[in-house]
Amino acid sequence: MKRNRQHLIASLAFCVIVALSFGASAELQVDMKQGKIEPLPVAVVDFFGTGTDAERLGRDVASVIAADLERSGLFRLIDPKAFIQERESLRLRPEFSTWRQINAQALVVGTAEVRPSGQLRVEFRLWDVFGGTQLVGLRSDTQPSNWRRIGHIIADAIYKRITGENGYFDTRVVYVAESGPASRRIKRLAIMDQDGANHRYLTNGDELVLTPRFSPTAQEITYLAYNKGQPRVYIYNIDTGQREMLGNFPGMTFAPRFSPDGNSVIMSIAEDGNSDIYTMDLRTRRVNRLTNHPSIDTSPSYSPDGKQVVFNSDRGGRQQIYVMTVDSGAPRRISFGKGRYATPVWSPRGDLIAFTKMTNGKFGIGVMRPDGEGERILAEGFLVESPTWSPNGRVLIFFRQERAGKAGSQPHLFSIDLTGYNEREIVTPTPASYPAWSPPKP
Repeated sequence: MKRNRQHLIASLAFCVIVALSFGASAELQVDMKQGKIEPLPVAVVDFFGTGTDAERLGRDVASVIAADLERSGLFRLIDPKAFIQERESLRLRPEFSTWRQINAQALVVGTAEVRPSGQLRVEFRLWDVFGGTQLVGLRSDTQPSNWRRIGHIIADAIYKRITGENGYFDTRVVYVAESGPASRRIKRLAIMDQDGANHRYLTNGDELVLTPRFSPTAQEITYLAYNKGQPRVYIYNIDTGQREMLGNFPGMTFAPRFSPDGNSVIMSIAEDGNSDIYTMDLRTRRVNRLTNHPSIDTSPSYSPDGKQVVFNSDRGGRQQIYVMTVDSGAPRRISFGKGRYATPVWSPRGDLIAFTKMTNGKFGIGVMRPDGEGERILAEGFLVESPTWSPNGRVLIFFRQERAGKAGSQPHLFSIDLTGYNEREIVTPTPASYPAWSPPKP
């Protein structure tokens, strides 16, 4: 499998296309430090292709790019009906004056070609319309079946060039797919691309599954499953479909999550009604206890550098968020607002901690700095829970459920920008809960 992954990575390698003797532009950029951001007008033209297959593939790749950019909320797509310049002539050079007429600030063009070898060659260029300069250009040779992933990788390149931050489109989401009546609920692990494509189920529903989490390599998932009524922590290999039980623990286990280096798993283990935070070294299977307190400590999450852990605890009389260093540091409370806090998760950038908050009979998804300052609620509802970060720390996915008897009373996935804007439903075949966002695909 390792050789297969290396072959796929090699087949998706991009070559930088040298700018056509135009200087680089620093003017066209989205300021990500604002609150609500005015979307940048961008024109995405169907990639030009010679022959039926190449024409179709070029159109499909462009559609993926356009959908990714629009869904981010940072770009506003210009209706193709407004385009003036003929697509064929774009292969030579854009007529910038015609694109300025329709107020396009960025222009995405490209070509698709099926080579004699059967390989698909895709080239694209991103143009600054008002500056008249090429911002980035890439070329890829790969298998035609990889067309959707090529679109995501190009969208990531555009996102990074214009925002200055890494994109998050070439990623996946794992979640708990739910079906059946409440008394006989079936919960299966499911995985899909971040845009909902390539959906498939990983488990068959024989066991109740909860809280899936990706490894740093995005090739494995750790999750909790109830096997014959007993909770067990498993690691599931996405490539092989094989799973491994981490071990039999003395009590119930909850909320497993990988360490940033992927060498250990952190979780809570409950004994006699009390739970503490433990880690397990995946190489030696040695278990180490991090907290020892007559309270409920659960939902641990590492900081990106692996030196600290955030978790929630009722040791202060009410469920709040605490942070501690891994090396025997004393936990310090960082949440002090009204209500109860749960499911904290550290941002991949290290600058924020996302959480679920329950107050006055309402749930909210929010963020705060690691010192507890700057608390902001991004989304509220009857039940909103289980936030998970995009790999660039810009977007959160969570699940939302309305009160029973109302429309939307089944759980569904939603995403929201860090600013609290651009909330969107992520469509899944069945009701969905407990999402986890992968790192970029290897």
